Amino acid sequence: MPKKLSNWVFRDVVGFLKAHGFGLHRVRGSEHFYKGVYGGEQRLVSVPFHGSKPIKPGTIKSIIVQSGIPETEWRADK
Repeated sequence: MPKKLSNWVFRDVVGFLKAHGFGLHRVRGSEHFYKGVYGGEQRLVSVPFHGSKPIKPGTIKSIIVQSGIPETEWRADK
């Protein structure tokens, strides 16, 4: 069953990005920036850290666009 975009937390997003070759680039306040290459392009993804609270679906969609990883892979991950 595909994972919904409404129940991702910080550690889920970070684990998914790391599994796709992204690494921590810098931290600025509660924003963690992950850098990686996907689809032949250098990408920088901003992930908000708010403990174990779920990340809002609109923010998840923004993270998906920033990463360049197709949404189908994000939904298939769990």
